[in-house]
Amino acid sequence: MLTSNPYSLISQSIPSIFMQFFVLSMILLVIIGTVFDIIHKKNVKYFFENAKKAKKQAKRNLSNSEKSSIVLKTVANEILTTSELGKGKRRVAHLLGMYGTVLFWITSVVMIFCYSQNNSLTPLIYPILWHFGALMTCIGGFWFWFFLRVDVSAEANPWYRIIQADLFVLSLVLTSALGLIWSFFQYFKFDVWDTITFVLFCLSNLILFGGVYWSKFAHMFYKPGAAIQRNLAEADGSRDNLPEPSDKPKKFGLGIKREAPKHY
Repeated sequence: MLTSNPYSLISQSIPSIFMQFFVLSMILLVIIGTVFDIIHKKNVKYFFENAKKAKKQAKRNLSNSEKSSIVLKTVANEILTTSELGKGKRRVAHLLGMYGTVLFWITSVVMIFCYSQNNSLTPLIYPILWHFGALMTCIGGFWFWFFLRVDVSAEANPWYRIIQADLFVLSLVLTSALGLIWSFFQYFKFDVWDTITFVLFCLSNLILFGGVYWSKFAHMFYKPGAAIQRNLAEADGSRDNLPEPSDKPKKFGLGIKREAPKHY
């Protein structure tokens, strides 16, 4: 199962050109959804206006080498390793979901566009990474969904309480889970069930990529830019138009032990 390319196996009934068209359609939906998100929510407009104001309040000019260093450090620490989440469980779950999704998406594109013909011989590395990527996404996503969400872990809301903000993570995890289930049924020749799960797999992809405007999908595009801008503003002294932090006393509560902050 782990070494089989599910897209090659299903090409007996669905031509590879249709699968390739589906992938391109999903990319187009992401672009359209992101553009609508930019226009209606005005996040990008606010970002650039705030950056422009901050630049005027900068206390020092950063050299190109300083800017490059800050950008590289931000990418390494806050984007690739999500250090802002601390060393807790939430960070581990986020990394599992993030890198699992990257593996799942990249290998899907490679197998669909290069090895989806019925007679294609797929290198073993691609289906193995596809299955492990989906599994990583499921582990990280379900861990977050059932135990680490703020409204579940801190506010004692039931795990089955769903709001619009959950659309992205829920559709992301379900897509990976349905992909694994579809591959399992297909490999062991559960003819009816593999068809049902394949249809559900396609529908979950439509919700994931077609729901960009209503979900937090676009945050993966905004967040890196916001992190870089924040660190540049910290370095040049503009602080994103925020006031200087006030001095904090060294001790609170005269020795009262307080619970350590959680990275929700």
